[in-house]
Amino acid sequence: MSRRLDGIFLYSVWATLAFCVAAPGCAQAGDAATPSAASAQRGAGIAHPQIWPKYHWPVVPDDRAEARIKDLLSRMTLEEKVGQLVQGDIAFTTPDDVRKYHLGSVLSGGSSGPYGNDLAPAPQWLKLADEYWSASTDTAHGGVGIPALWGIDAVHGHSNIIGATLFPHNIGLGAAHDPALIERIGAATAAEIRVTGQEWTFAPTVAVPQDYRWGRAYEGYSSDPALVSAYVGAMVRGLQGPPAQTDLLAHGKVLASTKHFLADGATTNGVDQGDAAISEIDLRDIHGAPYGPAIENGVGTVMASFSSWQGHKMTGNASLLTGVLKQRMGFGGFVVSDWNAHGQVEGCTNAACPQALVAGIDMYMAPDTWKSVWENLVTETRAGHIAMARVDDAVARILRVKFRVGLFDAPRPSARPLSGDWALLGAPDHRAIAREAVRKSLVLLKNTGVLPFRPGIRLLVAGDAANDIARQSGGWTISWQGTGLTNAQFPGATSLWQGLAQAAHTIGGTAELSPDGQFTTRPDAAVVVFGEKPYAEFQGDRASLQLDADLTAPWATIRRLKAAGIPVVAVMLTGRPLYVNPALNLADAFVVAWLPGSEGEGLADVLFGDSRGRPRFGFSGTLPANWPLKAQIADGVLYPRGYGLTYASSNRQWAPLAELAATAAGGDSRVWFANGVPAAGWSLRVGSPGDDQTRISAVPAKALDGRMTIAATDFKVQEGARRFTVTAGIANLLLDPPGPIDLARETNGDALVLMTLRNFGPALAARLEMRCTGKVCGTAVPITVPTSDHYVRYGLPLRCFATHGVDMHAISTAFAIGTSGPADYALGEIRIGTDADTVLPCP
Repeated sequence: MSRRLDGIFLYSVWATLAFCVAAPGCAQAGDAATPSAASAQRGAGIAHPQIWPKYHWPVVPDDRAEARIKDLLSRMTLEEKVGQLVQGDIAFTTPDDVRKYHLGSVLSGGSSGPYGNDLAPAPQWLKLADEYWSASTDTAHGGVGIPALWGIDAVHGHSNIIGATLFPHNIGLGAAHDPALIERIGAATAAEIRVTGQEWTFAPTVAVPQDYRWGRAYEGYSSDPALVSAYVGAMVRGLQGPPAQTDLLAHGKVLASTKHFLADGATTNGVDQGDAAISEIDLRDIHGAPYGPAIENGVGTVMASFSSWQGHKMTGNASLLTGVLKQRMGFGGFVVSDWNAHGQVEGCTNAACPQALVAGIDMYMAPDTWKSVWENLVTETRAGHIAMARVDDAVARILRVKFRVGLFDAPRPSARPLSGDWALLGAPDHRAIAREAVRKSLVLLKNTGVLPFRPGIRLLVAGDAANDIARQSGGWTISWQGTGLTNAQFPGATSLWQGLAQAAHTIGGTAELSPDGQFTTRPDAAVVVFGEKPYAEFQGDRASLQLDADLTAPWATIRRLKAAGIPVVAVMLTGRPLYVNPALNLADAFVVAWLPGSEGEGLADVLFGDSRGRPRFGFSGTLPANWPLKAQIADGVLYPRGYGLTYASSNRQWAPLAELAATAAGGDSRVWFANGVPAAGWSLRVGSPGDDQTRISAVPAKALDGRMTIAATDFKVQEGARRFTVTAGIANLLLDPPGPIDLARETNGDALVLMTLRNFGPALAARLEMRCTGKVCGTAVPITVPTSDHYVRYGLPLRCFATHGVDMHAISTAFAIGTSGPADYALGEIRIGTDADTVLPCP
């Protein structure tokens, strides 16, 4: 055998033996709950299924469906079978692709809309659903015509769709401590999904975050596995119906998916897609706990995690996917991988990973690599390197779920119950549920008497987040990152400002909106809204639990209002607990609103009293995780999980909290150059071919024998950018990290290199490069930047560098821009992100 095929063969043998099935010397399911000496030698990252709990799978086998599955398997070609195992993203997969390759599923990633329009109106989603259904069921040229499933990230409501109800993100729901509310949210979400024709949501996230520096922490309900477990069954029932529910489409339900299996909330330092270096006992008792109620409530699918356990990628971990989840826990649905996560499995690439199928993945989420994955699986199976029994098992699991959903007997999406009922999107009763969820999620950390607001109040509402529905909704909102949106994209929604103004007027008062806190009429009190900006996945990873410096600007507004004798209520929008002691000290009251979603009135419901000044609704939310005393939770806890004041318990006396010296921000590793200087430990160099050694540490400066001048210029703040003027010849500007960095994760996530640039001269013809271990790796990417009288944030996909030959795993120069001849441009910021003003073409 070749080395590659030999690895697959050994993997198959290990996968067969690693689950502790009946074999001499292997501990059995009924044995003592401790790993045997023999099994302990299997190494790190290998689970011992016999020590994990068993659960009851409630879905009763349907004899008719089983007979049809057996018949289909007997008639399907290998190509059709493999097609069922592959899922492509709608941005990269046409209905004709589904027809030709018999794809079992399509998905909409965070920024994938119908016909290339992420802001597509709801009818376009339903139209495309019909097209995919027609293609998948077309038997005109032979084949069995199995309907395709369409999956979508409806993680806090049907959040990709303009006009849908947006519920608080999970961390806010965790603060509410109300499982019954969670089930109602699931049911409302299912109904809105059905309107636009999708059948499957990649929710709920059942992570149990242990380090809130993690960029996905707000997707978890709590750091407490008991609370998460109490919610999981409720959400699954809301989405799918009763545990044994069949024919979901006929009942107005959708397929759910618990994610991410397993311990994505336990990675070291909270690094997304990182490694959970924890014991198997913690893996089982903390992170495995929510899967019990998920299975016992009949969740149809489980999504495997990007992350690793003890150095072994979950997507390739047979001992967990097959040994624990399927065999020991009794999960009867199918397992889907995450976005190209198979490419991170040992020995795999995005284009090929038979190891994942052998380990227990049933469906590959291969958004842009679906064709190569399909081809590889066909080739490897036909060659005998993947057992046909494993292929048939995976196909049967997928078909079994499709029969349960009712997909085989359902008409085209537009003819199903609830389809096209546009009034259900953002329906009043759904918005009422979301508004209730906002009320119950609010956590009061301080109140010295300013709340509740009384009749006739003159209210000032300040802060740059007060009238921004996208900001209050967070990531996974219309787009992946939830950025680049305006209030116009949220018809029917209510900003925090709008809710506060309406409530003030209702009790005979007035309200004035002033983001910077300036006012025309002296207010009786002010609300200042501040906090995080939207982010999703690894783009939200932090080095410390504090806001970036520019996000603390509203604190100066609080200070100024307080100096004028005006009582202030601070309202914080956040996906996690953060160090905010200065704001806590300044404000008269402090409310954590989390990421409340589209129904801003929920905040006003609790802040305002009735016509007699009595609270209409009390504060009932409590912290779902510990609140940090300093910028690292290891430095101490200010408020423990479960803490939260009520109107009855408000503390009118305040002991000032210690405040840290101001820092440059929260240590955001995505920002490489800002405020005129490289990030800590990074260096900025200029030079020409063969002489890239002049480091720029102060300005003004000259380099390249006087051909380049470097000067300070303004951007956001005084001297917040650097201007580079070249008179002649080749000139390179290079930005180096302290050591080689791995950008493979960001590349897979379709992130961009963003450069905020102003071109003072004629159209700038330049070259963008990355370098590996000090050398040019791959070819340069040519770009053209027009003259501009302002700064523009240009973006180039990291994937473009990869396609030009750059090894994204070992980048020693993260950004290099080269010019030939005269040039005059300024750089204000260089970072990783997705919020480009202009995306540069990749030749």
